[in-house]
Amino acid sequence: MKRFLTLFLSVLLFSCSSDNDEPIKEVSVKLKFTQNWDGTTIETSDINNTEYTNKLGTKLNISELRYLISRVALTNGAGDTTKFEGYKLVDINKPDDLTFSLSQKVSEGDYQLSFTFGFKNEDNTSSTYLDLNSVNWNVPDMEGGGYHFMQLEGKYKDTLGVQNSYKFHAVRAYDQEKDSILDTSFTITAGSVLLKNNATIEVKMNVAGWFKSPNDWDLNEKSSVMMDFEAQKLISENGQTGVFSLGAITQ
Repeated sequence: MKRFLTLFLSVLLFSCSSDNDEPIKEVSVKLKFTQNWDGTTIETSDINNTEYTNKLGTKLNISELRYLISRVALTNGAGDTTKFEGYKLVDINKPDDLTFSLSQKVSEGDYQLSFTFGFKNEDNTSSTYLDLNSVNWNVPDMEGGGYHFMQLEGKYKDTLGVQNSYKFHAVRAYDQEKDSILDTSFTITAGSVLLKNNATIEVKMNVAGWFKSPNDWDLNEKSSVMMDFEAQKLISENGQTGVFSLGAITQ
C-alpha cells in the first residue's frame, strides 16, 4: 500500500508539472529607427526647417539623413547568437524606411541586441547590391569603392553667419596616396531586451553625437569628408560613443 501511494503521488506530481509547462514561444522582431538631437525628436517635417546647434556652437539644419545597418544579431544569456540576414538603409525622408523586420523568429527570453553601422569590409564589395546602386548609395572606385555608411547633409552657418553646405558622409577610410583602405565600420551592442511577444524595438540615433565625443567637430574646418582618411577615422570614433541607444520596446 505504501509503495502504491508513493507511485500515485509521483504520477500526480508529474502530471501537474506537465500541465503547467508551456512551450517556449517563437516571436518575431522588428527594429524601429528614430532620430533625435540631444533628446529632441527629429521628424520628417524638421528636414530643411529646423535649426540645431552643435557642441561648438555652430548652427545647422538637416536636408538629408540616410544610414545603413547590417549584421543584426541577438545573443541570449547562454551566449548563443542568432544572426539575421540582410541590411537596412534607413532614410529619414521616407517613413516607410524606418522599420526593419528581422528575417527569422527567435525564442522568447532575454537578449543583447547588436548591429554593425555600415558594411564590414568583407561585405562591402562594389556593385554587389543592386537596390543600393539604384539609390546612389555606392562609392566610386576612385574614392575607395564599396558603399556609404551614412549621408548626413544640410547647411551650416560659418563664423560670419553665412550659410554653407556640408556633406558629413561616412564611408570606409581610403588613403588615395597609398591606395589603402581601412574598415571604419563598427559594431554597436545596443543593450538588453526582454522578448515575450512579437516585439518592435526602438533604436535611437542622437544625430548631435556625430559632432562630439571624443572628437568635437568644427564644420568650418571639415564640411566635406568623403576623401579625408583621417576624418573618416574620427567619424567612426564618434559614432561608437553616444550616438546609438535603445528606446522603447513595444510588445
